[in-house]
Amino acid sequence: MTAHAPLTIEARSEAPAATIDPDRSLSWIRRALPVMRAHQKVFGTSLVLSFLGLVVAVQIPNLLNKAITNSLQHHSVALSSYVWWTVGLGIAGLVLGYVARMLLYRTAYDIEYDLRNIIYEHLTRMSFSFYDRVQSGQLISRANSDIRSVQMYMTFAPLILVQCSMAVIAFIFMLTINVPLAFVAMLTMPFVYFAGVRMRQSMFPVSWIIQARLAEVATIVDENVNGVRVVKSFAAEEQQLRSLADAAERVQWGYIKDADLRARFTPLVQNLPQVGLVLVLLFGGYMIVHGHLGIGAIVAFNAYLLMLQAPFMMLGMLIMMGQRAAASAERIYEILDETPTVVDADDAISLTDCRGDVRFSHVDFAYQEDAETLVLADFNLHLAPGETVALVGRTGSGKSTVARLLTRFYDVRHGSVEIDGHDVRSLRQDSLRDNIGVVLDEPFLFSVSVRDNIAYGKPGASRADIEAAARAAGAYEFIEKLPQGYDTVVGERGYTLSGGQRQRIAIARTLLLNPPILVLDDATSAIDVQVEQMIHASLKKQMEGRTTLIVAHRLSTISLADRVVLLDNQRIVGDGTHAELLATTPLYAEILAQAEALEVAP
Repeated sequence: MTAHAPLTIEARSEAPAATIDPDRSLSWIRRALPVMRAHQKVFGTSLVLSFLGLVVAVQIPNLLNKAITNSLQHHSVALSSYVWWTVGLGIAGLVLGYVARMLLYRTAYDIEYDLRNIIYEHLTRMSFSFYDRVQSGQLISRANSDIRSVQMYMTFAPLILVQCSMAVIAFIFMLTINVPLAFVAMLTMPFVYFAGVRMRQSMFPVSWIIQARLAEVATIVDENVNGVRVVKSFAAEEQQLRSLADAAERVQWGYIKDADLRARFTPLVQNLPQVGLVLVLLFGGYMIVHGHLGIGAIVAFNAYLLMLQAPFMMLGMLIMMGQRAAASAERIYEILDETPTVVDADDAISLTDCRGDVRFSHVDFAYQEDAETLVLADFNLHLAPGETVALVGRTGSGKSTVARLLTRFYDVRHGSVEIDGHDVRSLRQDSLRDNIGVVLDEPFLFSVSVRDNIAYGKPGASRADIEAAARAAGAYEFIEKLPQGYDTVVGERGYTLSGGQRQRIAIARTLLLNPPILVLDDATSAIDVQVEQMIHASLKKQMEGRTTLIVAHRLSTISLADRVVLLDNQRIVGDGTHAELLATTPLYAEILAQAEALEVAP
């Protein structure tokens, strides 16, 4: 672990076949068309086969008409020939339906895969300011239930429309049998159309409310699961249950309103075609009585009208799916239309052969763009290559902010942050962060093995390198005592380990990358003094030749530094060795005394 060799791991997952059209003036379905077009061959084949299956199905009532007329009434054709034709058409329809459905579901899952990856890739590009204001439950809801609503409509709506084309085919066959009766049979269709339009207008706002309130429930559940230790510590289970019950009640209201609208309109849309059946029986029966129509013809008409009922029943479902999908798509586009605030410049370069010369020049920064009070104001700091600097200050003085600006998690409002003379805004973000290792005071561990957590930034690391990093971080001994050693799977967020153990694994994870610049943001705050001294002895060796910024509270941590910088009132008010600041800056001694008092407090 002597040579600095940052490594970027290339993603190997299959990229989405297409993406959402960024033109916000388009309708939601037109914005999603590129994703559908990416699968148009398979999807188109499915729709064509579905249509052919309908053509086959529509032939059967016509065969029934001919069988009754030619075989049962006139005895001019053997009945068996019509039977065999019907069996053949039934088998053909079965095969066509099977292949069409198989291809349809394949397309549906491919589209869902694309949509989910489009959202996830977009989220990985978003800046930290985005996550500062967006609830994780809202993101989870959009990436799951909203995507499913859009996918269902995008794949099944065309299928339902193809099946509704059965009405056109059936109408053509009815025209060949008897023109006046065919128009009588279709008299109710305009009323079906207007009922469907009214249903769509009524259901859209309710669908939006339902999806938004489902996201609220997801947020509450997510926060309760992640914050279960806080909930239980304050015995707040009943309070949280009431919050969830209130949110669930609001969702229930939306679903009841949705059900009420469907109860009003769906029976109308579905049963109006049956009025056509009554009209056919009335007028067709009159024509049969007067010898203008054969019995087989009216039987065929009835069969066609019965076949039309299924598409019109699905038409009500299509309208419902469409409104829910439209609401879900708008919620998804709210995320996709967000643009990251921290982006690579068009001419951004990679940071190579990093020496670790770090300079903050006249930096002004606030987390909110319109904030009047700055976190850092005219902040200036220089870290020479290989130098270790401790940053000390009161809580909320902006110490961690300095580390976040160095890694360009946020951009400065004024001034610049430079590494080796390059403004970080002129560097590719991936190459910048390859050269900076960060250990946070609240380390996040993934629900995988200890080995995988340490090797997170370098999955191809050898067992020897992983163990060396663990030794350097003082984690080797406790890892060896775990049930499966390095193969032990830690619980969610690593909560099966103590705070100090999590911090040591986080330190090992960073040291494994061997970055030329190291940022320790109160990285040993949860580690007891004896273990901390052992880690510091190891870190002393690790920091040789490496530029290190230490956000510190403990005197023992400050002792690692060559130089101490005191931060107060948004800027540096003291800079020197520990002894120099004790002698010249009363505020420094005061802050150390407060930190020591907190350490020894029961």
